[in-house]
Amino acid sequence: MSPDLVARLALYFSAQPSRPGILARMALGQPGPHDPELALELRERLAGELRPDGSVGGAALPTIWRVHELLDLGEPSESRPVRAAVRWLGALQGRSGAFGEGCDKQRHARRVCEHFLAGFFSPAPPGQRLTPVTLPNGKVFRAEPAARFALSTLALRAMVRAGESSRPPVRRHLESLARFAEQWTGWVSALAPDAIVAGMHALAEAGPPWSDASHRLLPVIAERQGTDGGWSDADLFPMLDMLLAAGSPDALALVSRALPALAARQRPDGSFGATAQQERALVGLRAALRASQGP
Repeated sequence: MSPDLVARLALYFSAQPSRPGILARMALGQPGPHDPELALELRERLAGELRPDGSVGGAALPTIWRVHELLDLGEPSESRPVRAAVRWLGALQGRSGAFGEGCDKQRHARRVCEHFLAGFFSPAPPGQRLTPVTLPNGKVFRAEPAARFALSTLALRAMVRAGESSRPPVRRHLESLARFAEQWTGWVSALAPDAIVAGMHALAEAGPPWSDASHRLLPVIAERQGTDGGWSDADLFPMLDMLLAAGSPDALALVSRALPALAARQRPDGSFGATAQQERALVGLRAALRASQGP
């Protein structure tokens, strides 16, 4: 690991009054003296932006991400803001517009229809175009099915983190996703690689037995990794985030191999570009720190 990689990131995050800044300083073991007060202030502000129905502006993606943000900042999963957002998200399961809805001969043969997939979240009605949609990690999805799939898996991660894994609709989503993952071997799927990575991340986040499906795909990820450490057909930062969530020795070995690609993308200020600047910098920092600890 290049010490400059972490040193630049430490400097970049040293005075960021933001959620990624707090998390980065915590990861570095260098918390700011006012970070506890800042975290509380951010939590109160983010919770205050929720509507009475628990949503952020009635939109799926901001509400999904709000659950992640609040939990990252130490908001208890049983708190009123988290519970309200989770209830709103839960109502999106089973609604029209979810990935896999409907069926025809081709989709049935590929097992991407409602006979094989259940519990997915609907980010919008089927007639409403979502794309292009940019996730908080900077990944842009331009194909409608992939966007709906990725948003559903991000919502699934939020529900898992909020302690909702045992709820029947959430469990159905996990079961469907694990079965769907069986056909991703060889990187061949009805989905683009970045959507597959999003699905693997949700399975990894859920832990055993769901994470087993994600771990089985690591050899495929290893085969696709380039000599520079990156992936030509997948975004580096969601990939690293997923591998960190997987956390196995094999996954962390791939993270270590990716550090040259990460270092090559780093700017003098420590960031990795203008897109999702702090979120990607946080992923880069976590990857560099975790790789330095060894398997």
